[in-house]
Amino acid sequence: MRKLMMSLLISGALCAPLFAVNPVDSREHNQKTRIRQGVKTGELTRNETRHLLKEEAKIRTFERKAKSDGEISAKEKAKLNRFLDKANRDIYKQKHDQQDRNE
Repeated sequence: MRKLMMSLLISGALCAPLFAVNPVDSREHNQKTRIRQGVKTGELTRNETRHLLKEEAKIRTFERKAKSDGEISAKEKAKLNRFLDKANRDIYKQKHDQQDRNE
């Protein structure tokens, strides 16, 4: 039993890098969470939320097109990161402007 547990533990450790999370997907998830949190607290108006969600959808569409040939090239990855950086700045600006849903 002990040998079986040890072999499962070792094989799991060796396979872990194969299931590493894609940093782009992680950033998209974090941005979506920030948008949801902004809606929940009232920091984002309906129009701001709509705009940010459209921006996120465009990023997902670009990512899907980039992945369509099997892998994302360095050029596509750089462009995708620029889109994510802009979306990140937009979320920050919208959450910290003077507008909110509670007024």
